[in-house]
Amino acid sequence: MQNKLLSGLMAVAVAGAFALPVAAQNIAVVNGKPVPTSRADLFQHQLEQSGREITPELKKQIREEVIAREIFMQEAQKRGLQNGQDFKDQMELARQALLIRELFTDYQKKNPVTDAEIKAEYDKFVAANTGKEYKASHILVDSEDKAKAIVAQLDKGGNFEEIAKKESKDPGSGAKGGDLGWANPSSYVPEFTEAMIKLEKGKITQTPVKSQFGWHVIRLDDVRDAQLPKLDDVKTQIRQQLEQQKLAQFQKDLREKAKVE
Repeated sequence: MQNKLLSGLMAVAVAGAFALPVAAQNIAVVNGKPVPTSRADLFQHQLEQSGREITPELKKQIREEVIAREIFMQEAQKRGLQNGQDFKDQMELARQALLIRELFTDYQKKNPVTDAEIKAEYDKFVAANTGKEYKASHILVDSEDKAKAIVAQLDKGGNFEEIAKKESKDPGSGAKGGDLGWANPSSYVPEFTEAMIKLEKGKITQTPVKSQFGWHVIRLDDVRDAQLPKLDDVKTQIRQQLEQQKLAQFQKDLREKAKVE
């Protein structure tokens, strides 16, 4: 390959300035067929969009990948594989997917999410999440009798965290001594929430609470005003969410307007 490239360069030198623009458009010549630089540019553009830094080493890898693909394509074409029905079917599916992607991209470009829409969505979030947040711990077991025994053990001075680590069948909180962290009361099933919000800080439910998950022994650790993120901290997330909602509505509208027989 190096010999062919050197030969190509020599030919350019002999041909003079007229040939230079043509050579600059090719990244290589494989088996006498020029490979346009635009193929490497396409690879590089895709990598840049994914956040990759384009280093000199990566450019070399891109060049080698483009050349390898040309070699393999030439061999496939020599064998006539492009004429197979399976290949044609796959190409048609790929064409459809690419065209549909272009449709959705075009829609999003022409219907961007505005700052006003983001602010309105954030205000809705704030309105729905104002109030109190609760920091609770629980021990989850599979029977009422076992839960009552744990309540009795705690009343006698048992260590809540140690019992939770040993007895709770909730693997997430159990490993942390029953700690559920801070949460809006609506995050829990109704039975749990109803019992939790009635507790005083530091107190434990004397009657085990039954839910779809089993029997809970609940301790209320603390209460505070809801801590909500600032708009700037969640703006990107809200934008992405609204973009998805808009696109989903666009797809739904197209399906509803289509005449399908």
